[in-house]
Amino acid sequence: MAVATLTSKGQITIPSRVRTALGLEAGDRVEFVEQEKGRFAIIAATRSVQELKGLFRDKRSKPVSIEEMNAAIARRASGSR
Repeated sequence: MAVATLTSKGQITIPSRVRTALGLEAGDRVEFVEQEKGRFAIIAATRSVQELKGLFRDKRSKPVSIEEMNAAIARRASGSR
């Protein structure tokens, strides 16, 4: 059984055996998913950019040009100050 200790700042070190099994590396994110009351699963939240393809399909049917993006950024920047 792998065990970790909670620090006073609420941090834990994931044991190396668990990191290896999940394929985790420094900087990776993990998700804590509640399975039932008081019981959680730790899931590696590492996804490649390719997995995100199509995630926002049908949100906008017309492609946006670089000029339109720059104009939107300029409008937002001028309104925020």
